[in-house]
Amino acid sequence: MGLLDVLTGRRKLSKPAAEDRLFALSTAYVTLQSAYTIASAGAAGIVFQPLSTSDFQQTERDMEELVRATASESGVTVSTQDDGYGFRWMVMRTGGLEDLVVAVNAVSNALEGGGYGERILCAVFAFTDASKSPLYFIYNYKRGFWYPFVPAPGEQQRSTERELELKAQIGSELPIEPELERWFPLWGIPF
Repeated sequence: MGLLDVLTGRRKLSKPAAEDRLFALSTAYVTLQSAYTIASAGAAGIVFQPLSTSDFQQTERDMEELVRATASESGVTVSTQDDGYGFRWMVMRTGGLEDLVVAVNAVSNALEGGGYGERILCAVFAFTDASKSPLYFIYNYKRGFWYPFVPAPGEQQRSTERELELKAQIGSELPIEPELERWFPLWGIPF
């Protein structure tokens, strides 16, 4: 890492996340849908820590343009918003889960290609179960693993029982984070 990298906030991932682990959600979705009546909610997001440098802002504009350019084929729409923790959410919506996975991958590749891979926190994919309750699968880029997050009724409550059930149901098809203490909740998901 050089001085320019330090000044612009660029860092390389010590171990780049394997793309096949992100795309594993597409194949696991067949099981989620057919065996467990879990459907995509048509929304996903990638969460990253923004920088106020012009280079980073240009990279972010390029990412949005890339997703919008492919939107005519896939129907993906994109929007961005900041949360109260200082992270930026690039939210994508469409009817097809595979299109969401491809869009999230394109954004993460653009960030990594620009030297900002360390700024990526995670990718979040929204689902609903048979009772129309929301649940999420979160991909931690730094660890290269997925984990379920199931909010429960109440202020910042989660259903750890349901999360463990999902792990048991899909753990053979999706690389699930083995350390449960790394299953961090994400409150205020904007979709």
